[in-house]
Amino acid sequence: MKTVSATRRRFLSVVGASAACVGLPVGSAVGAGVPEPVVWKGTALGAVASMTLVHEDRPHALRVLAECVDEVERLERVFSLYRSDSALSRLNAAAQLPDPPVELVELLSAALTLARASDGAFDPTIQPLYRLYEAHFRTPGAHPSGPGRDAIARVLRDVGHRRVEVGPRRIALASGMAVTLNGIAQGYVTDRIADRLRDEGFGGVAIDLGEARAAGRRADGRTWTAAVTDPQRPSRTLFELAMGDGPGQVAALATSAGAGTRFGPDPRVNHLFDPHTGRSANRFAQVSVAAPRATIADGLSTALSVLAPERGAALLAAHPSARAWRLRADGTIETLPPG
Repeated sequence: MKTVSATRRRFLSVVGASAACVGLPVGSAVGAGVPEPVVWKGTALGAVASMTLVHEDRPHALRVLAECVDEVERLERVFSLYRSDSALSRLNAAAQLPDPPVELVELLSAALTLARASDGAFDPTIQPLYRLYEAHFRTPGAHPSGPGRDAIARVLRDVGHRRVEVGPRRIALASGMAVTLNGIAQGYVTDRIADRLRDEGFGGVAIDLGEARAAGRRADGRTWTAAVTDPQRPSRTLFELAMGDGPGQVAALATSAGAGTRFGPDPRVNHLFDPHTGRSANRFAQVSVAAPRATIADGLSTALSVLAPERGAALLAAHPSARAWRLRADGTIETLPPG
């Protein structure tokens, strides 16, 4: 299961999201009668991020964009593992959290549902394993293959999604457990922002907060396009997809790749853990998933990276509106469902 770091490499981008008309700086006119896009660039949940809004009322767009940035920062204070004062960090420190934020209850519940559906291939309680690898590779002379078998076996005793209790008044973990939502939180935050912009009446939107979601069209009338790149050669585009809410377009897209974060010199020792073995899953070089919502795409891309091919196909079949692209080590791409 993936865990995001502040230096996480990206293999997905929305073409035109950070500058709605390529080559034009923010604030430049894009043509007579064409609304000027409003753009924000920054970081969110450890990833380079951007939001682009197309609206005729520029002051209104600027105000709403500022509110969206504030909302992203607020949600980081719920889900971040790098802030000791976040709700998630406080849960992990105390093994319980009374009166948890509704967003934490909602997303953790969704994560546990996916954990059950994937037979634990996606497991939000994988955080102790991440801590083990992080500590191992901070040690001088650490073995490049990662922690030893006994150390992994001890930590795996604290991994198990079925021992998490979630309710509106209290979240509780068994002793020694810790939760990460980095395999799904970026998609959830993306959806929250997209829903807010829809409710505010924005028709042209591109959001790239680590995972992508789009609606409507760019300021120049063209379609938003998502480019998925090769994790071994990021300058090479594997494929592009039209994004938006029109026929033949995908609303949300997420990508998981072991190359995104690796712990040591061996690229096979990376952040996509198999919770059953405690080792990195290297079944595929990369998995991309398109779905109506970014939360689903994000979680499925993580789960499909870990699951055996046949089991992954069965999990995807339970989400008939989703599609997946699995990149194999030899460079071939398998599309699910086929065709």
